[in-house]
Amino acid sequence: MPRIVFVSLLATFVALLTTGVRAELGATPVESIRTLPGFQAELLYSVPREEQGSWVSLTVDDKGRLITCDQYGKLYRVTPQPVGVDLAKNPAGPTIEPIDLEIGMAQGLLYAFDSLYISVNANQTKNSGKPPVPSGLYRAQDTNGDDKYDTLTQLREFDGHTEHGPHGVVLSPDGKSIYVCAGNHVQPPDQETSRVPQVWDEDFLLSRMWDARGHARGRLAPGGWIARTDPEGKSFELVAIGFRNEYDIAFNTAGELFTYDADMEWDIGTPWYRPTRVNHVVSGVDFGWRSGTGKWPEYYPDSFGSVVDIGPGSPTGITFGTGAKFPAKYQQGPCSSPTGAMAPSMLFTCGRTERPTPARPRSSSPLQPLPVTDMVVHPDGSLYLTIGGRETQSGLYRVTYTGEEATAPVESKADAGQPLRELRRQLEALHVAGVDDDLDFIWQHLSHADRTIRSAARIALEHQPVVKWRARAIEEQNPLASMQAVIALARHGSAAQQSGTVESLARIDWKPLSTEQRLDLLRAWSLTFSRLGHPSSADRTRALVALDGHFPASDRRINREIAAVLVYLEAPHIAERVVEQLVAARTQEDQIQFALILKDLTETWTPAAHEAYFSWFHEAASGRGGMSYGGFLSNIRDEAIARLDEVDRKLLEPILSAKVEPVDPIAELSSRPIVKDYSVAELLPVIDAKLQGRNFEQGRELFAQAACFKCHRVQGEGGSVGPDLTGVGSRFNHQNLLESMIEPSKVISDQYEMTQFVLDDGRTITGRVINLNGKNLQVMTNMFDPSALEAVNRDQIELVQPARVSMMPEDLLDRFSEEEILDLIAYLKSGGDPDHEAFK
Repeated sequence: MPRIVFVSLLATFVALLTTGVRAELGATPVESIRTLPGFQAELLYSVPREEQGSWVSLTVDDKGRLITCDQYGKLYRVTPQPVGVDLAKNPAGPTIEPIDLEIGMAQGLLYAFDSLYISVNANQTKNSGKPPVPSGLYRAQDTNGDDKYDTLTQLREFDGHTEHGPHGVVLSPDGKSIYVCAGNHVQPPDQETSRVPQVWDEDFLLSRMWDARGHARGRLAPGGWIARTDPEGKSFELVAIGFRNEYDIAFNTAGELFTYDADMEWDIGTPWYRPTRVNHVVSGVDFGWRSGTGKWPEYYPDSFGSVVDIGPGSPTGITFGTGAKFPAKYQQGPCSSPTGAMAPSMLFTCGRTERPTPARPRSSSPLQPLPVTDMVVHPDGSLYLTIGGRETQSGLYRVTYTGEEATAPVESKADAGQPLRELRRQLEALHVAGVDDDLDFIWQHLSHADRTIRSAARIALEHQPVVKWRARAIEEQNPLASMQAVIALARHGSAAQQSGTVESLARIDWKPLSTEQRLDLLRAWSLTFSRLGHPSSADRTRALVALDGHFPASDRRINREIAAVLVYLEAPHIAERVVEQLVAARTQEDQIQFALILKDLTETWTPAAHEAYFSWFHEAASGRGGMSYGGFLSNIRDEAIARLDEVDRKLLEPILSAKVEPVDPIAELSSRPIVKDYSVAELLPVIDAKLQGRNFEQGRELFAQAACFKCHRVQGEGGSVGPDLTGVGSRFNHQNLLESMIEPSKVISDQYEMTQFVLDDGRTITGRVINLNGKNLQVMTNMFDPSALEAVNRDQIELVQPARVSMMPEDLLDRFSEEEILDLIAYLKSGGDPDHEAFK
C-alpha cells in the first residue's frame, strides 16, 4: 500500500511546502501544495475519517461521477464540483453517496461495459458485522435503469488478501477486455490460458535464505501477477508474473502496459534489494520476485528488469495522462506517486524499453503529507486523485492546467521503437499453447540484438512442444541463439538432456562475448544445473574447463554469477578465490553476496580461507541496512558455522567466540588525516583544467573510502538511501559537483531534505519520514543506518520545519589530495564507465 517515500520518477508535478505550524485535522490544504507553473490543485473534499475511512481507489462512471472506496470499508459515488467553480464561494463540496452493495475493501475499481468492476482485497468490510465477502473480482450492474447497482456477481475468487493482495483493474487499449493485478500474497486465479509458460520455479543454484524477520516466509513463485479477462469474466489469461506488490497498472498511448513495483525496504543494504522501479509489462515474462535472498537481478535473461529504478519506496497508483487537457508532454507520460508527489513526463518506446534519467524532484512535507493512492483522468480534462491509505487522513483533489501552452489532444504517431514493437507483438502472438507455427521464425530471433525480442522469441519457443525443438537447441551453433535455447530447454527438459546442454554451452567461446552475453551464458549454466540436476563427473569437468579460467572477471555482476556456479561445482581452490573477492570488494552489497555464496561450500576450504571468511563477519557488523540487515548477516554466519566439521570448528573457535563490535561506517574516511580545508573557488579551476587521463580504479576506490557507496549507487553498485549518481555527470557541471561535496547544506534537494520535529514533550527529532500509518510517522534519523527509526505521533508535534543541515557529511574532500579529488570527480562524471573520456 502507499506510504511516504522520498523518491520520484522524473519531473515533480505536485509537491508540498513545509510548514512550521502544528498539524491540523483534515486533508492537506492546497495552500501547502505547490504546483509546476501553469497547473492548479484544488482540494475538493476532506474525507471524514471516522465515517468514511481512507480512500484508496478511483474510477469514473458513464455520467462523469467518481467512484471510490475506503481501504477497509464501503464504496462511494462522488459528483465533483464543476471545473471553474470558485470553491471558496461554493463551500458545499461534492455530492457523496454511499453505494448500497454488500461489498467493500476495494483496491481496484473500473467502470466499463455499463458495469462497475471491483477488485476486493479482504474477507469482510471492517466492523461491518456482515458475512465474509471473499477476495476476488466482482461485477456490479444496474439492471433496471434506476441509477443504482442492484446485482453483484463474483467473476473469479482470488486465493489471498492483505496489503499484498488484489489491486488495480484497467480497461484494455482496444476496449474489449480488462486487466487485473495482485501482489505476491495472492495465488494466480484459475486461468483458461497463460501467456506465461507454466513451468515457473524458484531457480536457485545455491540455497535461499528466508527473510530474517519472517516476511513472506514460505511464499513461492510466481509472486504477484497480472491477468486479462473478458467483460463477463469467463476466461482468464495470465499475462505476467514475478512481482512483489504492483499496486496499479496503466497503458500508454502505444498500447504498452506498465506497472510500478518495489522490494521490501527491510532489505536495503543487501545485494538482493531492488529499488522501487517502473516495469514495462511484456507478454509472458517472469519479473523475478522471489522471497528472501532469492530475488533475481535485473540482468537475468529469463526475466526483464526495469525501465527506471527510483530508489527506496513503495508502489502507489499509476496512470498515463492520455485525455487530460494538459500540455503534450504530460498527456504522453505516466502520472505516478512514489513520493506523495506526482511524477509525469516519462516517455517510452517499446520494442526496446528506454531508460530515462530521473530529474531532480521535489517531495512532500512530512507534516502535511500527500500520499497519493490513486488517480484518474476525467472526461472534463482534469486529473483527479485521492490521498490516504492505512487509515491516514484522506482527501480528493483535482489538478487542472491553466497555463498558456496548447492542450489539444496528442495524436499517437510512429516512433523509433515501432518496428521493434511490431516484431515483438508478432512473436507475442505465439505466446499461446497449441499454436503450431514455423519454428524458423521463432528461432531466427533468439539471437536478435534486442533483449526484448530475444525474450519474446524464447517465450514463444517455450509454448511449442519441447519434442519439436530439443535436439535443435542442443545442436545450435550460433552462441546467442544457443544460450536462449538452452535456457528454454533447461526450463522444459529433463535430466536426459543435461549432457547435451553442457556440451552446447561448453563450446561457446567466452572471449568474443560482451558482458551482457556472458551474463546470459552464466544464467544458462546455472539453470542447466538447478533445473536438470547435478552433472556427471565428465560434465562437471567440461563445465570447469569452460568457466574456471574466467574467474575473477573485471565485472562485478559476472563475478557474482560465475562464483556461484564454481562454488556449486566445487572448483579447485574456489574458497580462497571467492574469499579474496569478498575481502577486496568495496561495497557491503558485493561482500554480502560473496559471503552468501560461500556459506554453501563444504569442500576445498583451507584454514586461511576459513579464518578470513569468519573474520569478515566482524567487519560486516559496521555495515548498515534495513530492518532485516543484521538478521541476514547472523543467519548467513550461523549456516556457515553449521557446515563446519569438529576439527574446523575447534580451529576457528577464537574467531567464532569473539564478540562482534560494530564500528563507525565512515571510520575509514575519518582515519585519513586532513589534507586541506578546500573551497569550491580553489578546486574549480583545477578540475576544469586537469580532468583528463585520470585513473578509473583509483576514483572508484576513493568513492568507497569516502563512504559514498554506503548511500549511493553507481551502475547498480552501492546503497539506495541517497540518490543514484550514475547520471550525475550529465546533469551537473563541475561547480555543482564540488558544491555538493564541499558545501552540501548550501542547496539541499527537498527529495533528501531532513525535517525537524519539535514535540510537546520537549524532544526534537530530525530525519526523513519513510513511512506513514494513521497518525504515526516513522522517521529515519541516520542515513548510514536505515533501520534507525524514531516513531512520531502527529498529535504530539508542536512545530515542524526543514532542517538546514544536509544528511551528507560536510568537508568530504578535505582528507584527499588534489590528485585523488581529480580521480574521484572523474569517476562521478563517468557514471562508473571506465571508457569515459576522462580516463583517456
